[in-house]
Amino acid sequence: MSRISRLPSSLLRAAACTGIAALTLTACGSGSGSGTANAGSGSVKVGLITKTDTNPFFVKMKEGAEKAAKDNGVELSTAAGKFDGDNAGQVTAIENMVAAGVKGILITPSDSKAIVPAIEKAKAKGVLVIALDTPTDPESAVDALFATDNLKAGELIGQYAKAAMKGKTAKIAALDLAPGVSVGVQRHNGFLKGFGATDKDVACAQDTGGDQSKGQTAMENCLQKEPGINVVYTINEPAALGAYTALKAKGREKDVLIVSVDGGCTGTQAVKDGKIAATSQQYPLKMAAEGVKAVATYAKDGKKASGYTDTGVTLITDKAQDGVTSKDTAYGLDNCWG
Repeated sequence: MSRISRLPSSLLRAAACTGIAALTLTACGSGSGSGTANAGSGSVKVGLITKTDTNPFFVKMKEGAEKAAKDNGVELSTAAGKFDGDNAGQVTAIENMVAAGVKGILITPSDSKAIVPAIEKAKAKGVLVIALDTPTDPESAVDALFATDNLKAGELIGQYAKAAMKGKTAKIAALDLAPGVSVGVQRHNGFLKGFGATDKDVACAQDTGGDQSKGQTAMENCLQKEPGINVVYTINEPAALGAYTALKAKGREKDVLIVSVDGGCTGTQAVKDGKIAATSQQYPLKMAAEGVKAVATYAKDGKKASGYTDTGVTLITDKAQDGVTSKDTAYGLDNCWG
């Protein structure tokens, strides 16, 4: 335990709350209940840093961490960037949490490369650092990774789309995340692998940042470029719903196959409603819970989590295809997030 952890709690809060204009640190403030899970003075401290605190995926991740903190008798502090991509905010969060004496930090990196120096500094001070959902670059920069196999998630919807096309010639639109972001690259490449295609087979590729309105604009642009598009891969369900809106405006929503990744409740409902054909569901609550448990174990006996732990992915659809393992939306809605 770092020496600063034995300071009075009021000083710890002051240290943790210094310089947080670029992020949200929910353990700050007055009162013993100001943290998301407070096990009392002198308890093991765990930090959770997400990309944002508004995305339903990260809201569910925080819920999983809160419950696991209570179950494991540790104190949880949380922080988030102001926007997806706010590396500076995440760096500040790491520095604040290390100063506050955390034993471990769980982080979903906004910039897989740029965050590495801050992680290395934390590790040098004995802090266990675990990436959730998004790997660092290199992946070995953290002690461990708890995440969806994003390549597999993409591959599942690629296999599904290929089977659902039943031999018809595909004109593919890829609504991606952003250049160089590992999650987006893995899902995109997985889709192509599952479909048996390459980037040369993609009629139109657009970045969306995972945003619904940008997904709509991207789909509009793709339809203008290639009106015959009949398969749409999307980085996530907000982008998929944006694509659906654009297709509906053109009267094309019934004859274009949309597949996606995430498994949020809104997206899973969209699968049930027929707006999205299939989605690969991931489990942010499990990522966070396993991460908190790993820090608690490290604090107790010094055993560090290491390597990659696959937290699972399930193809969700109500229109099952031969040769592609899937579950229906009843299962998906029982296990969704958001």
